[in-house]
Amino acid sequence: MRKSLLIVLSVIMIAVIVTACSGGGNNTPQNTNTGGAEPTETNTNANVNQPEDDGEKPVLRQLMQYNRFDPNDYYVGTFLKEATGYEVKYDQLPVENFDEKLNLLMANQEPYDFMKLNPIQFAHLASSGALEPLDELVETYGTNMKQVISESSWNGAKVNGQIMAIPESSASGLTLGYALLYRQDWLEELNLQAPTNLDELYNVLKEVKDKKNVIPMTGGKDPFQGEIGSALGWDYGLDTQFKEQDGKIIHMVEDPTTKDYLAYMNKLYTEGLLDAEWAINQSNTLIEKFTGGKAFMYREGWWNAANINNAMATNFPDAKIGILPYLKDSEGNASARASGGITFYIAIPKWAPNKEEAMKYLDLKLDEEIFKEATIGKEGVHHEVQDGKYFPILPIFDDQYNFGSDYLTGNDEEKYPVYWQARVRKNEFVQNYFETFQENGKDIMYYDALTFAPPIENISKHKQKLHKYVEDEFIKFITGAESLDNYDRFVEQWRADGGDEMIQAANDWFATVQ
Repeated sequence: MRKSLLIVLSVIMIAVIVTACSGGGNNTPQNTNTGGAEPTETNTNANVNQPEDDGEKPVLRQLMQYNRFDPNDYYVGTFLKEATGYEVKYDQLPVENFDEKLNLLMANQEPYDFMKLNPIQFAHLASSGALEPLDELVETYGTNMKQVISESSWNGAKVNGQIMAIPESSASGLTLGYALLYRQDWLEELNLQAPTNLDELYNVLKEVKDKKNVIPMTGGKDPFQGEIGSALGWDYGLDTQFKEQDGKIIHMVEDPTTKDYLAYMNKLYTEGLLDAEWAINQSNTLIEKFTGGKAFMYREGWWNAANINNAMATNFPDAKIGILPYLKDSEGNASARASGGITFYIAIPKWAPNKEEAMKYLDLKLDEEIFKEATIGKEGVHHEVQDGKYFPILPIFDDQYNFGSDYLTGNDEEKYPVYWQARVRKNEFVQNYFETFQENGKDIMYYDALTFAPPIENISKHKQKLHKYVEDEFIKFITGAESLDNYDRFVEQWRADGGDEMIQAANDWFATVQ
C-alpha cells in the first residue's frame, strides 16, 4: 500500500511539473461524471446577498467525501446556487478504497476546482506538490473567511509557511464529549453523595460493590480515562496525547503524572472496583451492562443519551441516571477534556481551471446571511429561536438539512457552533446531556496541544502504531498483567519506536507558532 502510494505521488509530482512548464492545466478530464440530476427545488429570497453579476460565472466542480445522498439534488445545494449565482457540480469519493480513488484522480489531473479532504489526504497531497498555495488568493478574495476563521486554524492549514487549504474546524467547536454516568437511584438508596474527588470516588465504588453486588465501574479497551486522571493533573485522554508544559510539547508517556494515574486505576482494578472484563469489553457491552442493572458507573458520550435513557426506561422504569461533575484534584480544582480542531481541509489542485472563481465562491459562502441559511435554514421554516437557542423544526429540518454539513467549506468559528447546537436539540436527552457536559466543563477545559497543528509527517507515520502500543501497555499496567516497575522500560521502547521523532516534530512545529 505504501509503495503504491509513493508511485502515485511521484506521478502527481511529474504531472505538476509538466503542467507548470506548459503553462497549462487544461487537460481533458478522464472522468466527467458529475453525479445526480440538477436540483429542482427553489429557495425564495435566496439571492438577497448575491453580488452584482460581473460576467458569466463558470460551472465549478467540487470533490466531496462520501455520504449517502446525491449532493447534486439536495436542498442546500439548490440554495447555494441561487444565493451565490454559482453552479457547482459535485462528485463524491467512493465509500471504499477512497484514498486509492483520490490518488488516481490526482494522477489524472481531474480538473476539480476545489476538494474537501480529510487530514491524511491533505497531508499526502500537500507534500506531493499537488495543491495550490492559497496565500495570494485568500488575501485578494478572502474577505469573509479572513474575518471568521481564526489564526489558530489558518496556522493548522500551513505547510512550510504557506496556506495550502481553507481549514474547516469542528462543527461544535471545542466541546466536551464525555462524562461519567452513574445510577443516581442507587446512591440515594445507599444514602451516599455523588463523589467530587478521587478519594470519594474510591469510597463510593467500594460501598456500591459491598452493598449492591454489581460492577462498580465498567469500561472497555480504553485505558485513557481523562475524567478520572484529570483529578491527578493527568490532562490527557483518548484523543489528547500531547500537552504544552514549561514552554515545550510533551507526550503523555513522558509525564510523571501518568504513573500516578495508572497506579490509581490499578488499585481500583485490583480491589474489584473496575470491571474484570475491562480489557475485552466492547462499547455496546458497556451500555448493556449499565442499562441492564449490572454496572453502577461508566464513561459515556452525550450522543448516546437517547439510547441509554430509552433502554434504562424499558428495563428499570424507576431508575435515575446521574451525570457526574468533573472530579476535583487535591487543591479543589477540576479540569475537563475537550476535543475539536480542524476536521477537513478545502484545497485547490494545482491544475484547477477556475482558481480565482473558486476562491470567490468559497468566500461568498461565508457571507453572514448566506452562511446562516446554508447551515440552519430559514427561521420559522427550518428552525426557531427560544431563549437565544436554536431549535430545529421537524421533520423539515431533517428532510432538507440532514446532510447540510457536507456542503461546508470552512465555517464561521464563532457562530457555527451556536447554529450547530440545533442538531443536538432534536432529542431532549441528547440536548440535556450535551448542555450539561458543557456547563459542567465551562472555563476548565483542556485539549491536545496539537489540536490546531497541521498534519505533521513525522507524527503521522508513527502515531497509529504507537497509540496502539501505548493502549495495550496501559491496559496491562491497569490490570496488573505488567508491573509499573517496568514503566521506564516501556517509555524507552516507545521512544525508540518513533516517540522521540514525534516529540521533536511536535516541538519543531510549536516553535513556528510562538
